[in-house]
Amino acid sequence: MLFSATTRTAILVSALAILSSHTPQAEAHSWADCIDWKFNTPSKKDWSDKGGHCVGYARRFPLGKEFGSLDHASPSRHYQQDHKDPNSALPCSDGHHGADVGSDETLASPPSKAYGGKYGAMTVTTVGDTLCVRWPAKNHAEKNEDNTVVQINLSKKANHADPSQQELIRDNVIELPYKNCGPNSNTDRRPCGGCFEVPARADGIYLLQWRWMLNPGEWYTSCADIQIGSSKTARRLKQRRIMNRSS
Repeated sequence: MLFSATTRTAILVSALAILSSHTPQAEAHSWADCIDWKFNTPSKKDWSDKGGHCVGYARRFPLGKEFGSLDHASPSRHYQQDHKDPNSALPCSDGHHGADVGSDETLASPPSKAYGGKYGAMTVTTVGDTLCVRWPAKNHAEKNEDNTVVQINLSKKANHADPSQQELIRDNVIELPYKNCGPNSNTDRRPCGGCFEVPARADGIYLLQWRWMLNPGEWYTSCADIQIGSSKTARRLKQRRIMNRSS
C-alpha cells in the first residue's frame, strides 16, 4: 500500500508519540530544598506544598521555582561528591568540582548573604526544637528502589569556616529513610522528608548538611546555615527577619 508524503509524516509522528508515552521516566538525582518545613496540620505530615510551607532553606536556594524542578536549572541543584573518595570531597558544592557539579553552596561572608531577596530565608531554631527537612523523590522512592540513607550532619563549631566532610561524618545527628514520601502521581516530583531534634549547641550559626547515598559510594549533598540560639534569641531573630521581609 502506498501513502502520500503527508500521510507518512502523520503516521511517523503518531508512532513517536505512542513510543514516548511508554518510555520510562529518566532518573534524576535529589537535593534538599527546605531545611525547616512547617506542616499545616502537624499530625498529617503532608510534605506537599498544600500541606505546609518552608521557613528555612538551603544556601542560595532560589525562590519561585516549581518543587523538584531544579535538576533542569543551569547549574542544576544536585551536587554529587567526587566518586573516587566522597568522604574526603567538598562537603558543599562550589559550582566547579564533583562528579556532578551543582550550584554554588559555598559559605558566604557573612553567612546571611546567601539568604533573603531572591533566595529563601535562613533557618532560625533552638536546641530541642524539631526541624523537618524536605527533598524531591526524583523517581527513587518506588517499590523497586532500595530505601537508601539520608544523613543529617550538623557541625559542632559555631561561626566557623565549613568543616571537612570527615568532620561532618563524625558530627552526624541522624540517618533518615529516603523513601519517607507523600503520595503523588508524578514519581519525579513526589515530596519526601524527615524530622529530627536539634541537638545541644551553643548560640551561633552552624553548617547543616543533607547527604544522600543513592548507590554505594555515590553521595549527593545540600548545605544550609542554621542559626541556633536560646528561645529569646530565636524570637528576636525571627521577628527581625519578618520585619526585613515586609520592608
